[in-house]
Amino acid sequence: MTIITARPRVISDQQRDDQIERYDVLGQPPGRDLQALVDLAAQVCGVPIAIINLLTSDHAHAIAASGVDPFVCTRGDSMCTPVLDNPDIVLVADARADERYVDNPMVNGEQADVRFYASVPLRSDAGGIIGRLCVFDRAPRTLEDRQRAALHTLAARVMDVLDLRLRNRQLEQSLTDLTQTRDELRRSNDQLALFAGQVSHDLRTPLTAVIVNVESLLQEPAVAADTELVPLALSALRASTRMAGLIDDLLEHATVGAKLRMGDADLTRIAEATLEDLGPALRDGGAEVCVGDLPVVWADPVQLYSVMLNLLSNAVKFARPGVPARITVRGQTLPDRWCVQITDNGIGIPSQRHDEIFGMHTRLEESVTGHGIGLPIARRIVEAHGGRIGVSAELQVGAEVWFELPR
Repeated sequence: MTIITARPRVISDQQRDDQIERYDVLGQPPGRDLQALVDLAAQVCGVPIAIINLLTSDHAHAIAASGVDPFVCTRGDSMCTPVLDNPDIVLVADARADERYVDNPMVNGEQADVRFYASVPLRSDAGGIIGRLCVFDRAPRTLEDRQRAALHTLAARVMDVLDLRLRNRQLEQSLTDLTQTRDELRRSNDQLALFAGQVSHDLRTPLTAVIVNVESLLQEPAVAADTELVPLALSALRASTRMAGLIDDLLEHATVGAKLRMGDADLTRIAEATLEDLGPALRDGGAEVCVGDLPVVWADPVQLYSVMLNLLSNAVKFARPGVPARITVRGQTLPDRWCVQITDNGIGIPSQRHDEIFGMHTRLEESVTGHGIGLPIARRIVEAHGGRIGVSAELQVGAEVWFELPR
């Protein structure tokens, strides 16, 4: 029978040490699975001794053994060292007649009196040989084809056991990390809910007064008869009403388990409402905004208004000194999602801060007023819709912030 094996790549001692360390078996009890495999290797080959031997840069570690206790010896004393990177089975019928082993203390009687040695490589999932499955006898002998094949099969099972243990540890660590993340998220959501509740309370009281006063003004004969004041008052009332709805929605969204009020959200109308509310800031800075074709998406319109408000207000605020803001809002249809891009000619966003700016209380420019919560809120809303938000590659002038929503 011919055994055909894939040739593993030769790795350095440091790479081998790193791969062995991942398995976390050195100095550990072998466990019933490895012990059963090494016992089976000895039984199948009809020899008194078998070991699973992993070789680090300075030692050989018999992590499981049959016929002897697990042990550690210097790498120079191990019979596996001269043949470590051999990708095939190694058979030494009489070690005393092999020049590689004549002076080896495992052969010459200093530590043992081995005559027969055979081994097959142990290949890690990373592709290198990290050790060998070995069998020994105190008398010269050889192995039959079926025994050689069985030794290869058992070596593969040894690595299956080690890989399974590794995956289990990685899974346990992932579960631990997820649990910690969940607990941290829960604490963060609790704090956000408290913060949002306080802010909404602080904002709702004066906003209610504004709405009541504007409604009262509209009832005044002098205002109702003034064709210039009525549109201004109605605009103020619409903006105040939208703000009240936004406050209520953001408060609900800040609590764990909040549900989006999904429906057809016309992004063109949302952009128009946003620009109406930003009218004074746009006029004061001489800003111009060009809104292209935008889609109607399945989303929460009030929440998307908040996203659009944050992104457009940032484009206005972060204009270059003395240069009026020029802002473009455009939509793009992708195979499985909608993309909305807001491009400006402002001070730009350094590439190393593209991710950072979406963190809570992160401010791009200290001279610009703000609290650093607009973009984190926008990201939270977009991600709640199953979308993404980010910054395009650094432009020569200005910045481009985009968000995507599933179709």
